[in-house]
Amino acid sequence: MPDGQVSLATIAREWTRIGCIGFGGPPTHIVLLRKLCVSDHGWISMTEFEDGIAATNLLPGPASTQLAILCAWRLRRRLGALVGGVCFIAPGLIAILALSALFLAGHPPLWAQAAAAGAGAAVAAVALNAAFALMPGSWKRIGSRPVERGRWLLYASAGGLAAATTSPYLVFVLIASGLAEIGVREWRDRPPVRLRSYVLLPLLASVGSVGGIGALIWEGLKVGALSYGGGFVIVPLMQSDAVTAYHWMTNAQFLNAVALGQITPGPVVQTIAAVGYAAAGLGGGVLAAVIAFTPSFLFVLLGAPHLDRIRAHASVQAFLTGAGSAAIGAIAGSAVPLGLALAQPWQVGVLAAAFVWFVLLRHNVVVGLVAAGVIGVAASFAGLPVGP
Repeated sequence: MPDGQVSLATIAREWTRIGCIGFGGPPTHIVLLRKLCVSDHGWISMTEFEDGIAATNLLPGPASTQLAILCAWRLRRRLGALVGGVCFIAPGLIAILALSALFLAGHPPLWAQAAAAGAGAAVAAVALNAAFALMPGSWKRIGSRPVERGRWLLYASAGGLAAATTSPYLVFVLIASGLAEIGVREWRDRPPVRLRSYVLLPLLASVGSVGGIGALIWEGLKVGALSYGGGFVIVPLMQSDAVTAYHWMTNAQFLNAVALGQITPGPVVQTIAAVGYAAAGLGGGVLAAVIAFTPSFLFVLLGAPHLDRIRAHASVQAFLTGAGSAAIGAIAGSAVPLGLALAQPWQVGVLAAAFVWFVLLRHNVVVGLVAAGVIGVAASFAGLPVGP
């Protein structure tokens, strides 16, 4: 479609609408974007849209956010991408910052504390549900031979162990898994494929931070630029830093932050805004979100004309196969510290019910988290303790 055929005002209106009603994470965002851009208006062909999904799934960071930016880029290039991306992100960001002010306050109302305790109790089950949903595609992607499946299990186990022990080296494990898969394929396929600098650049993730605002900026950068495998991999990436390393929040507050990231519209990566709020107030929440989403804009603005070529690059495919496998293990492994963070016996019952609701019955995550919050409020009315 020629540039200018869709006005910036139209992009702003429609991407804001999707940002407001996009409850349910990436699957919902994809459906809404497809309906708007392909089915209703024909702005983008189905082939272009499907190629966009495939290309953005190869990038680190929030894939559905990058897809929203890419769709807007196809309509009005750079200005469209900036307007569409900001309008898609802003509603959820405003919502999560407002809820953070309520739920992460020093002395929140009892009902809010109880609702957070109930919803937070279900978060470990949400992590398992996310991991199980990603497993089939990743398992198929690595190949069908026993040795290939063995590598998948090795990468996933390494990621799961790092996340379960809240290891600060989780990002290193993800990157090492990706590089290992490149090495295996280089050895297997002759001539060897050269490693590009964009694969080696994330090794900077092993560099530590000294704390303060610098630590918050680094946390946002890790979440936005190094979260291979989907939005929920940010949970184990953040938990060790936010709770143990920098003491920005307690385990209970971190559970609340993850729950807020699930029940608000927009991408799961919005959770970083709640962590930033806990670290440095409203300014910290905004700063963390800006840092976390900036890589998504850069990936699309700089890479959109070349996404098809990047998608076909053997090194990129190999790296993301290995890193994605480890990320799935990390998502599943994050359920261990999330579950251990529960402070009250009744929360264990909520977690068990959430596991049945999400993992076994495959029901809606937002509905389940809201129901868990209602159970928390009921527990407080019954006189059960809701705090640690």
